[in-house]
Amino acid sequence: MRVLVVSSWFPYPLDNGSRLRIFHLLEALGREHDITLLSFGRDEGGEHVDPLLAFCREVHVVPSVEPRRLRLAGLFSTIPRYYAQTLSHEMLALIATHTPAHEVAMAMQIRAAVHLLHAQPALPTLFEEVEVGAARLPDAGAQAAPLWRRARHQLTWWKHRRFLRRLLDRADGATVVSSLERAQVEALGCPHLKISVVPNAVVVPGVAPMPRMRRRQIIYPGSVTFSANLDAVSYFVRDVWPGIRRRQPDLQFVVTGRTGDVDVSGLAAAAGVRFTGHVEDVDALIAESLACVVPLRSGGGTRLKVLQAMALGTPVVSTSKGIEGLDVQPDRHVLVGDTAEVLIRRTLDIVEDPALGERLAAAAFAQVRTHYTWDRSASLLAGHLERVAARG
Repeated sequence: MRVLVVSSWFPYPLDNGSRLRIFHLLEALGREHDITLLSFGRDEGGEHVDPLLAFCREVHVVPSVEPRRLRLAGLFSTIPRYYAQTLSHEMLALIATHTPAHEVAMAMQIRAAVHLLHAQPALPTLFEEVEVGAARLPDAGAQAAPLWRRARHQLTWWKHRRFLRRLLDRADGATVVSSLERAQVEALGCPHLKISVVPNAVVVPGVAPMPRMRRRQIIYPGSVTFSANLDAVSYFVRDVWPGIRRRQPDLQFVVTGRTGDVDVSGLAAAAGVRFTGHVEDVDALIAESLACVVPLRSGGGTRLKVLQAMALGTPVVSTSKGIEGLDVQPDRHVLVGDTAEVLIRRTLDIVEDPALGERLAAAAFAQVRTHYTWDRSASLLAGHLERVAARG
């Protein structure tokens, strides 16, 4: 098939979960199909474009439109203001230009879907990776906020829910990352047969990693420029880490990923805490750590950092939120704690019992190798894309 792909993220370099998913799915699809990629990006040079030309016929990059200041009229628009203010006429023109040469179109995430469906191409269209986080009911924390903030939150939630449902109505098919998110999309009124689950995945070695000598460190791989990561790291350093250090005073807590404009000086001042910034080979840091901790309390989708640690043979300690949507079992594949006290105990279990860590790591590797490879996910995506094209 000749596939026109519109992407919210430029898929290279592979430095966050969205880029990883888009890159690996397109790489696998490109073995069988002819792909033209239209992507948002920022001054992407040849060193970033060239890797994509190995599996895309053409790659075109459009600068992102920066959102403008909020106007009062924006509060009463039925379109969430971010998408109204960042609509790119250059991207719309590119879609119109390339539509006639293709058989099916695919939007990677919601910003791409907004542009692709706004352009109304005469092609059957797949909305890949529907993000339902903004369309979920407000949580208990939001309900405790001041009245004006709750009113604005409710308005934003209503807009996103209504807007996402309109996008789903106009698309010919959609994918989500887990059965949990499939149920949430169906709750918006999207027909069951229109949705397929295409899980997040990871590059899995051909053989299970051998037990290795590990550094006296635990790791959180994730940029704190993303609010859910910042909340997770702040919570861990403030409420969990002191209890671990009292028992293991030489242990280090390593946080990888860019910090951007986020002030982490207060967190970095805690004894044993280190922020590395962006590292070229984060896999090596994860593989040599005693455990990967994932103390997430917010966010949606499924976490590539969990799958990454499982594939590298590093035991995982997580909140229930951190493993949400993944087919993993507590105490068999990962250890789970949803309070600071339990997270302290579960982390110390791994640090102080290497045999337990190796048992968990072996079971986790077998699980990820069976259910979470990119080839498997790309095969599921290709099947759904072909059904969408046939219906169109």
